[in-house]
Amino acid sequence: MVTTESGLQYKDIKVGGGPSPPVGFQVAANYVAMVPSGQIFDSSLDKGQPYIFRVGSGQVIKGLDEGILTMKVGGKRRLYIPGPLAFPKGLTSAPGRPRVAPNSPVVFDVSLEYIPGLEDE
Repeated sequence: MVTTESGLQYKDIKVGGGPSPPVGFQVAANYVAMVPSGQIFDSSLDKGQPYIFRVGSGQVIKGLDEGILTMKVGGKRRLYIPGPLAFPKGLTSAPGRPRVAPNSPVVFDVSLEYIPGLEDE
């Protein structure tokens, strides 16, 4: 388990072999987001396609940004995101999914699928 200065903790499930995303680049990632009890409150897998966002630019919660920046393409990681790096105002989830309380910790299983524009093709 790695703990960063910000308090983010992560464990690599599978280390990728590709590049790490530069700050400001778009990334395509799959994720399953859970409350600490393991109940899922959001998942890109439900939507059937990776979530694409610009990493390091505040488009996602701070803990997810930080956790993905040091991943390599093809990697899978479990992020233990402390409250201050998660949802400061809380999050109302879809019906039947647990609500995320303000400043409560969350767990993300994330896989870095690809970095558009950084492929070797």
